[in-house]
Amino acid sequence: MTFKLKYILIITCFISFSALSQEITPAKKFWNSLQKHCGRAYEGTLELPKEDKDFGGKTLTMHVRKCTETEIKIPFFVGEDKSRTWILTYKNDRITLKHDHRHKDGSEDKINFYGGTSANTGKADIQVFPADAKTQKMIPAAATNVWWITIDETTFTYNLRRLGTDRVFKVVMDITKPIKTPEAPWGWKE
Repeated sequence: MTFKLKYILIITCFISFSALSQEITPAKKFWNSLQKHCGRAYEGTLELPKEDKDFGGKTLTMHVRKCTETEIKIPFFVGEDKSRTWILTYKNDRITLKHDHRHKDGSEDKINFYGGTSANTGKADIQVFPADAKTQKMIPAAATNVWWITIDETTFTYNLRRLGTDRVFKVVMDITKPIKTPEAPWGWKE
């Protein structure tokens, strides 16, 4: 084999390996789609359950408020209640969803930072988060919780299903119409 042929083979292998190693995984595609909404706020509706005393008939607002390379914080307001923030973390090609709950004075709720981590890279438009061990210990009834978030060109959905029960929850946010950014959620200084 000539030097020129060996050189071409080595370069071809290197380019092929580089192309494979730079392939964007579904989890990263999902993350990038969500990152595009940083700084924007949207309104949405409660889809399930149709009748809910805590969420029904109230203005539902999400604000993709704080983004870094590895963390996205999304306050979720229910009417005047600014107690909830969804925290998504990206690490090792997996995404973790945690729920931060605060009181009006900013102090942490006793049930806080529950959620789960995706078991695989998911799909570019959906990530699934089964309840983790910390959640199972903190909220025994939530041991079978599965949360999932979908995102496409028009909607962001936040979903919950408690397997083995009738517990289901779905909020659909219209991400085609940004709204004025709301005030900070309870407990935020920034």
